[in-house]
Amino acid sequence: MLTDPLRARIVEILADGPACTCHLVQDTGAKQPNVSGHLRQLREAGLVVAEPRGRFTYYRLLPETIEAAAGRLGELAARARANAANARECP
Repeated sequence: MLTDPLRARIVEILADGPACTCHLVQDTGAKQPNVSGHLRQLREAGLVVAEPRGRFTYYRLLPETIEAAAGRLGELAARARANAANARECP
């Protein structure tokens, strides 16, 4: 999900606090439709939530989801490290 540089940059910006699309366009230099598409993907992945504020919609990171993903990646890294020499034989 965060392998796309623009999506990763949006997440970095949102780590500093909620922002609306206009802020993200300004901060990234990307076009509004591109930013909106990435925000949709981040919402669908459960990483951000949209919050209406007046006539604007602000986006906020969900730290619980990021922490859960980080924990799972840490577990996978530990397993990979522990099993690095355990190559399976081909039939």
